Amino acid sequence: MNFPAELKYTKDHEWIRVEGNEAYIGITEFAQRELGDIVYVDITSKGKEVPKEEVFGTVEAVKTVSDLFMPLTGSVTEVNPALDSQPELVNTDPYGEGWMVKISIKDASEVDELLSAGAYQTLIGA
Repeated sequence: MNFPAELKYTKDHEWIRVEGNEAYIGITEFAQRELGDIVYVDITSKGKEVPKEEVFGTVEAVKTVSDLFMPLTGSVTEVNPALDSQPELVNTDPYGEGWMVKISIKDASEVDELLSAGAYQTLIGA
């Protein structure tokens, strides 16, 4: 499995790529493998501020639906438009084209509370 070192991770299996005061968020390769084939991504939080660890959407696989949890408090400024027609990008490119939302970070100090790639690997037993 792939664990890009430049990303931060959560215990709920989301990743976050911080770029200044903004960040991209998706689910980890581990999460998408556990879920199976992703068939639908539902993000209802565009334009809203979502507190850290609150639900910002759901991801639907063939057998289950899972909540998506916000790694940092922030406002959802963009939802990946490609996922409307190609939700399978979450399976094929979870750290690239399969990103889910872009946010404006409210409190940058929360980044320090996220897991490193090594800590995330330890968490999942990789």
